[in-house]
Amino acid sequence: MLWATAGVAALGFLVALELSARHYGLPGPITHQAREVIFAPHSGPLLYAGLALTMVVLTWRQRLIAVGAAIGIDVLFLLVRWAIDAEMNFGNGALWVVLGCAVIAVTRRAGRERALLLKGAGLGLLLVAGHKTGDTWLLITSKTRPEVLDQYVVTADRALGDPSWLVGQVVNATAPVSVHVLHLVYGQLPLAAALVGLYQLRHVVVERRFPAHHLVRTFLVIGLLGPAVYMLFPVVGPVYAYGADGGQWAAADLWPDILPSISAPHPMPFDEITPRNCMPSLHTAWAVTLFIHSRKGSRAMRYAGTFWLVGTLGATLGFGYHYGVDIIAGVVFALTIEAAMRSLAQGWDRSGVGLVVHGTTVFTLLLLSYRYLPVEMAGRPWVFGPLLVLATASVVHGYVRTTRLWDAKATPARQPEPRPAEPQPEPA
Repeated sequence: MLWATAGVAALGFLVALELSARHYGLPGPITHQAREVIFAPHSGPLLYAGLALTMVVLTWRQRLIAVGAAIGIDVLFLLVRWAIDAEMNFGNGALWVVLGCAVIAVTRRAGRERALLLKGAGLGLLLVAGHKTGDTWLLITSKTRPEVLDQYVVTADRALGDPSWLVGQVVNATAPVSVHVLHLVYGQLPLAAALVGLYQLRHVVVERRFPAHHLVRTFLVIGLLGPAVYMLFPVVGPVYAYGADGGQWAAADLWPDILPSISAPHPMPFDEITPRNCMPSLHTAWAVTLFIHSRKGSRAMRYAGTFWLVGTLGATLGFGYHYGVDIIAGVVFALTIEAAMRSLAQGWDRSGVGLVVHGTTVFTLLLLSYRYLPVEMAGRPWVFGPLLVLATASVVHGYVRTTRLWDAKATPARQPEPRPAEPQPEPA
């Protein structure tokens, strides 16, 4: 019933976004997903990542058949596109196989096996649909929010020392190597999440059930809730509001060489194309979640999780996509969502409720301070800078302390080994 309810809710949400996009004359997530059944996909690696998530419920023999079928279908599509001189890309085969798994589950499976296969196919489709949903959300923010609040955010960011300007200069000084590496890390974050998710779900085929909590669940919820904050706090980022990418809409062409002067901030009009997707930084939120879930993996996975977190922070700041205050808001947002998802999986208790309430309160106070106290924050950076860091650190500390308590309760106490029975004396 829980999976059915979640499926109906997700379908309703997709339909609502589709209708909203159609209202502005744009295709929505359902249309984009349906087009990729036949036309060239925009993200082949993402489609194969969705197939990989689906295959966690398959045996090794079935996985080989699924991969072979996906590659064979892609080769056929590529040959046809080459013959008619159409756009060349791959990924259709992966989508076809995932859809085929769903059809097989409905027509050829029953009971627990049907439910398991449907969950696997649904997980793969949700990963792809989440990406399409995010694209549609961004289009909606650009159409419905004609004014942005970048002047407030850049003023508040002075309390942290304007890290986007600093990191942007470092990236420019170390180009092109840093640019290529950071672009790879930034662009392939969903693929990295799928790999960590595969590691967490590697025992599903043996246990015939999904774990109560895993990375993909939190990833999807962050992508679902984050754009709602974009609608409340529209921000385009320094490279657009204060850089060359903003064109005639930019307040000035300053990023990353010259710091903007501090003045009374006010909403500024912007174009209807650039997404208002800065507050909070969802790439930071996803990278933090990836880092958390990689902690219980192998040493290589722990190193990869750390690398992706550091690389994502460097890219979001160094490319001028986010301000420093966006980053700390993304950290608080991620830890709050992760705490809520873990509490939902294992059952709500006092510590879980307290952590979610604390994270929500800090996140709300951050947004309110950025909006209503930016001039004070910029004028007293030695006061507000440490306060911002301490507020974020309090959520990090609360999460670490609470999850350690949960893990200690989940680990059964080690039973003492029975002492061998002492030999009894022989009867006389």
